Amino acid sequence: MITPDTLRAAFPEEGLFAEKDWLLSPEPFPLSPALAQELAGLGHRLRVFLRAADALHHRSVKGRLPDWIAGTVDAGKPADLQAWGRAAALRGEIPRVVRPDLLLLDGDSLALSELDSVPGGIGLTAWLNRVYAPDFHDLVGGPRGMPDGFASIFPAGVPVDVVVSRESAGYRPEMEWLAGQLGRDRFRVCEAETYAADPGRAVYRFFELFDLPNLPAAGPLLEAVAAGAVRLTPPPKPWLEEKAWLALFWLRPLRELWRRELTDNQRRRLERLIPYTWLVDPAPLPPHAVLPRLEVNDWDEVAAFSQKQRELVLKRSGFHEEAWGARSVVIGHDVAQAEWAAALRQAQADYPTAPWVLQEFKRARVVEHPYFDPETGAVRRLRGRVRLCPYYFVAAADDSIVLGGVLATIVPEDKKIIHGMKDAILVPCRVASEAVG
Repeated sequence: MITPDTLRAAFPEEGLFAEKDWLLSPEPFPLSPALAQELAGLGHRLRVFLRAADALHHRSVKGRLPDWIAGTVDAGKPADLQAWGRAAALRGEIPRVVRPDLLLLDGDSLALSELDSVPGGIGLTAWLNRVYAPDFHDLVGGPRGMPDGFASIFPAGVPVDVVVSRESAGYRPEMEWLAGQLGRDRFRVCEAETYAADPGRAVYRFFELFDLPNLPAAGPLLEAVAAGAVRLTPPPKPWLEEKAWLALFWLRPLRELWRRELTDNQRRRLERLIPYTWLVDPAPLPPHAVLPRLEVNDWDEVAAFSQKQRELVLKRSGFHEEAWGARSVVIGHDVAQAEWAAALRQAQADYPTAPWVLQEFKRARVVEHPYFDPETGAVRRLRGRVRLCPYYFVAAADDSIVLGGVLATIVPEDKKIIHGMKDAILVPCRVASEAVG
């Protein structure tokens, strides 16, 4: 039986997240069988999407497609980083951990807010699944899905270094715990700032590419990766870490290109998953043209939208210290008009070097889930909104993809942005025996 005491007793001594707490729960979050089946197949579609994006970028760089495609997702990237990512040794390589951030909507539908190439929560979800597994045999991934999935992304028997930067240090405890579970004779956690590449060891990159100026050891590591001497995932391809791909997916001039890369079924299902997204490109439109769906001629008109019209989300596309952890997110109908207008001005000014994107706001549905009162241990119920983070692992042996587990983050219903916080519940997911409401 899950109690506050059993959960606290199971916590590793070093913790899981540095200086972070969350609400504990007596049970996992239930997924309907239909939703669990949808999540099981989603990893393949997202992998195909990433491969298609990488192929479009490659063809654009080579001049076989318009150069503005690569130009959009390469904006602001240093030349040496672009060269490393384009090396022949990395041709066709995509991240081997694929983790989308999914909002759970009414009717068990989902909305993708981003694809995270350097996701936190791998060790945490592995720990949660292990702790809850004795009482819940229907957990997605079971007790071994996460650690076995993570191990599978490296060649069998090859020793692995998990290289963590100070920027990502909050996640180091969970990766230390995971390395201990997988065996420290093979897995070890290293500091990115001082790491020395060893051709005999594979590397898991737990540092952001925008942080390279603060990582003096990263240059030699990425040079070795580009030369094919060291195996690293996720690959140093900053263009794959841009939310701008969600906008490029919807662009009418690229529709035929996406059709060539995706099957009709894959494209239709991604259209249901990806909210309509715009690049905040300040280039003037002809007087007779409008921004699609917004039906206005320029971004100044969007800045003047009423609160009702501003059911939109503005965020940095990537390659920036504010592009992760909801740091740059501005929800249009949740801020004053002056703040909204200022954010759009900033986005337009940043476009040449650090693009922003605008997405349709999707309202996550309200659920109820039990949690333990932090003071008394009594079971209470939280009305909240849910973000689901499934972790997919692409095996090194045969490129098969498996779902290792799903982390649910449930925040109070008055929160517009769903992410880990002190008053959020973090739990693994299970497959309910019958549909849930």
